[in-house]
Amino acid sequence: MEPILTGRNLVKRYGKVTALDNCDFDLYPGEILAVIGDNGAGKSTLIKAVSGAVIPDEGEITLEGRKIRFTNPIEARQAGIETVYQTLAMSPALSIADNIFMGRELRKPGIMGSVFRQLDRAAMEKFARAKLNELGLMTIQNINQAVETLSGGQRQGVAVARAAAFGSKVVILDEPTAALGVKESRRVLELIRDVRSRGIPIILISHNMPHVFEVADRIHIHRLGKRLCVINPKDYTMSDAVAFMTGAKLPEGVTEAA
Repeated sequence: MEPILTGRNLVKRYGKVTALDNCDFDLYPGEILAVIGDNGAGKSTLIKAVSGAVIPDEGEITLEGRKIRFTNPIEARQAGIETVYQTLAMSPALSIADNIFMGRELRKPGIMGSVFRQLDRAAMEKFARAKLNELGLMTIQNINQAVETLSGGQRQGVAVARAAAFGSKVVILDEPTAALGVKESRRVLELIRDVRSRGIPIILISHNMPHVFEVADRIHIHRLGKRLCVINPKDYTMSDAVAFMTGAKLPEGVTEAA
């Protein structure tokens, strides 16, 4: 099976600091790939390179076998790669429907939309309701309620629903359970599985090892600006993963360059 998204020999420097050092990356269709690494390992830069927020200095990225070069996140979104950042990037005062369509609002058909630029609120609300229903999120009563009235888990749910609605190829989730309690984290993990079950591969960046080991099909371990190894969570323990991540132990067959 061919990967849907790859990175080869990616390099990104910030002055004298090399954030990505000939890094490789592979995401396969329909999988949940966790990306873990110590702080400063370069995993955020890797994800930003894949999602268009950072332009690599060297190397190439391919999506479905085609070479791509995003110059901004909008181009990545147009190609079908959606990212949910830890900050969620939502407008608290706007409604759920408005947040789902932020930046891609639907206009009314005909002259009302093209000339008077009126929004097709009914269509947006119908679509938003359908997407939340699909992911079992209709505990949220009113599609027009402001996002600021939602709990942390519900907000994360809306952000994931937005990504799943428009991320036709890949969904990237950055620390989706970081600020949530046990019950809300559980719901978000179920949500991640729901998205994957619809055939959308997911890149999950997380520091929460139990969550990573619970939902990931493969774990990409990032160390010193590159991919150290990829492990199957069924074959290793969480302690192994942390040891690889911190350099306390090396996986078989890997020698770390000085």
